[in-house]
Amino acid sequence: MREDGEFSLIARLAERLERAGARGSSGASVEIGIGDDAAVTAPHGVTATSTEALVEGVHFRRGAAPIGSIGRKALAAALSDLAAMGASAGEAYVALGIPDDLGEPECLELYDGIAAVAADTGTIVLGGDVTRSPALVLAVTVVGHADTADALVSRDGASPEQALAVTGELGGAAAGLLLLDRPELASGLGEGRAAALVKRQIEPTPLLGAGAALASAGASAMIDVSDGLGADAAQIAAASGLRLAIELDRVPAQDGVAEAAAAAGVDERELAAAGGEDYELLAVLPPDRVADAEGAVSGIGSRLTVIGRTASGEGVEISGPDWSAVEPSGFDHLRTRPAPGEPG
Repeated sequence: MREDGEFSLIARLAERLERAGARGSSGASVEIGIGDDAAVTAPHGVTATSTEALVEGVHFRRGAAPIGSIGRKALAAALSDLAAMGASAGEAYVALGIPDDLGEPECLELYDGIAAVAADTGTIVLGGDVTRSPALVLAVTVVGHADTADALVSRDGASPEQALAVTGELGGAAAGLLLLDRPELASGLGEGRAAALVKRQIEPTPLLGAGAALASAGASAMIDVSDGLGADAAQIAAASGLRLAIELDRVPAQDGVAEAAAAAGVDERELAAAGGEDYELLAVLPPDRVADAEGAVSGIGSRLTVIGRTASGEGVEISGPDWSAVEPSGFDHLRTRPAPGEPG
């Protein structure tokens, strides 16, 4: 790769995107794409922009999973932020930091993962940057679209006495991380369930359809569950200036989480409440819109579970039969805290 240089690699990466059909629909017409100093688009309506960075040694370890999964996760995590606002996928820009021990075949496989998510979601990858780096780094910027700003859902629109609900199931990604760290834990799970948990960790799915459905159904606030249920709920509470009360026994856990937690000697509710990286959506809804939201989410093959409510006050309270007023927790990039199952 070093013999051919940066521009040859960029050309091959662009070919990879083209081959995968990562030139799908977009909320903007593309006037100038990959190959110039900047991309030029003509967007319709309003745009929502978000950036996600994945750093080797912080967010992933090479060798723990196929390298294509790293590319998939980088773009999926960025698109999940658009899903949390109810935006449709538009364009993506990828900055790639390449360490000296990463060859061209691995770079191409990495982009195969990016291209697969782009093709599945109708995202157009329009460019980015390539540079040398001491570790593998991917920084992904995504641009989403909506007809009007009112069609998007922020974190600060919740009111007291509304319902708090989550899509899908939680804890699977945290359980999958446990299995990657300690493969022996999978022996009692069965191959299918163990594989599903690991896939949840290494290849998340951005819930763009569910985000759009919840926005249309009247969600007043929304966030994706990336840092952990408690931590992400706290973001809504702070932005909206109220308190979120979560009933832990109503939080749905992915199949296999209980068994993985028991094998690791941790509480399954800890994985569901603090594990993070499930990329499900946490939404606040007026009580009279819950049924519509449940139907809309069910219509696209997912589920919506009411797990609590909003109230006057501040912060987050997570309670259960023997978990009274649990401190909300989750991942904070600038603080050191143990992963689920590790000693504090």
